[in-house]
Amino acid sequence: MGVTAVRLHESKGSRMRVHLGSDHAGFEMKEALKPYFERRGIELTDVGPDSDESVDYPEFAEKVARGVADGDADLGVLICGSGIGMAIAANKVPGVRAATVTEPELAKMSRQHNDANVIALGGRYIPRQTAEDILDAFFDTEFEGGRHQRRVDEIADLEQR
Repeated sequence: MGVTAVRLHESKGSRMRVHLGSDHAGFEMKEALKPYFERRGIELTDVGPDSDESVDYPEFAEKVARGVADGDADLGVLICGSGIGMAIAANKVPGVRAATVTEPELAKMSRQHNDANVIALGGRYIPRQTAEDILDAFFDTEFEGGRHQRRVDEIADLEQR
């Protein structure tokens, strides 16, 4: 019935697993961020695309979202032009709580209060350093639980109806 908050593998001493995907508009940012994941020691799975040729974002949003929902990844990162389309598509997968964020404080709040497990970034609107700061806040923040757990459970119940 309810959802249990994801506890990141990092806290258990193993590497955090992240699935990363983009569309053509987010491809350049996706590629530019790969060294960041390596520096953080994150086990990264890039679900594509492999070039900046035009693609349809729902395909890649689904790949990342299903990886998270199925437990193959702890968290997901999506990048398109604005971050909005990717988040909308990812949120269609039960168990995924994707948030489009533009600054680190929003990433922190998405984890603390909403137990967001996928973050969507706008590659056309966010500088690379800001994207790294956003990811730091997202990866380093735990879900608070408590009163927020009830609300996350209510979201999960909506998915079942």
